[in-house]
Amino acid sequence: MRVSATLPDSELPRQWYNLAADIPHALLPPLAPDGSVLKPEQLSALFPETLIEQEASSQRWIDIPEEVLEILARWRPTPLVRARNFERLLNTPARIYYKNESVSPAGSHKPNTAVPQAYYNKLAGTTRLTTETGAGQWGSALSFASAQFGLECQVFMVRSSYDKKPYRKVMMQTWGASCVPSPSPHTRAGRKILEAQPDSPGSLGIAISEAVEAALEDSSGKTHYALGSVLNHVMLHQTIIGLEAKRQLALFGEKSPDTIVACVGGGSNFAGLSFPFIKEKIDGANIDIIPVEPASCPSMTRGLYAYDFGDTAGMTPLLPMYTLGHNFMPSPNHAGGLRYHGMAPLVSAAAKQGLLRPQSISQVECFSAAVQFARSEGIIVAPETSHAVAQVIREAVRAREERREKVILFGLSGHGLLDLQGYAEYFSGDIANTPLSEEELDSSLASLPKVGPAL
Repeated sequence: MRVSATLPDSELPRQWYNLAADIPHALLPPLAPDGSVLKPEQLSALFPETLIEQEASSQRWIDIPEEVLEILARWRPTPLVRARNFERLLNTPARIYYKNESVSPAGSHKPNTAVPQAYYNKLAGTTRLTTETGAGQWGSALSFASAQFGLECQVFMVRSSYDKKPYRKVMMQTWGASCVPSPSPHTRAGRKILEAQPDSPGSLGIAISEAVEAALEDSSGKTHYALGSVLNHVMLHQTIIGLEAKRQLALFGEKSPDTIVACVGGGSNFAGLSFPFIKEKIDGANIDIIPVEPASCPSMTRGLYAYDFGDTAGMTPLLPMYTLGHNFMPSPNHAGGLRYHGMAPLVSAAAKQGLLRPQSISQVECFSAAVQFARSEGIIVAPETSHAVAQVIREAVRAREERREKVILFGLSGHGLLDLQGYAEYFSGDIANTPLSEEELDSSLASLPKVGPAL
């Protein structure tokens, strides 16, 4: 009886898949802050040329460099596991599989893009990278990747997570990076926020502003910015997840999943698992593809599809995406990696074109689901992943009620071994749902920039 499927090193995907080549309606272009169409060269102060080319590419397959493959092969291909105990617990006829990305050195899917981003920066002569991080998964991953290529790394970590998850900072320090809480006194953007709200819990939008400013302030040109989600090239690098999963499902004798579930904040983990299957759906396959976000930060389920800044200070290009408004201040809950005001343009476009069925779930239900999963399968998942687990339970129960066999594939994006404070608060009854009110939503959406076309 097969429980886990692994692939030999020889079957590690050697190309990334680019959904931009196949999405039915062409992507809208990013815009400069003045509303004009952004030119690729306008990104050169932040990114090396190869990443800019990947960002704008409509090529279906893009080769993965050998130097990148050599590092990824330390933990990839990652396992695909049949969650048989979880199925028994739920008494469901559904067959549940999870793609386990927690086995990477940083404990999540994030190194899949951190490694190539560090590699391309090294080739371009970059000596220092700046970035932001929410829960610390991305900051940890980029710190690890930077160490592999001898790069300095500075991480601005959302203050609420910085305070609740101190060992993420230790991970970054161990790999040689520096980590400061955001908003910080080190940048103009940070100081402006602190002057208005000295006890600000921070947000990914603020941390992005600080990291971008820190990169642009280096007159030597040796500092670049690295982003862990949202942009097209990040989605591209993550598709190695879904490409492996397709081959591994075949080892179980499964042709295709009926349902795909993954948590979604900026979009990279979801895109990595789902994009190769979205291609099948475009070609006619009947697959229900579900991105799951926090009810407290519901960009896809309650936000607007509009042009908006990727950061709070308005230093980034305007992107066409589902957004809550770049001034949105999320509640400081434990799913820090999902508390972002906007959604990746490619994920947003797929949702807008009817290829996805977004859902949002409150954090009490998510922690309850994570505990059920841990007690049956053994893995303590990150609070982010708990959103996927909660939706899987909903789908499995529906299959039981309908007495219908189905194949559910979900993404286990990271372990929660450094997130145990959240579990402790759940067990003590101190975890509460923090729904977003209509007043808060309306106020935040009022900050949308008045440039670019209405979408």
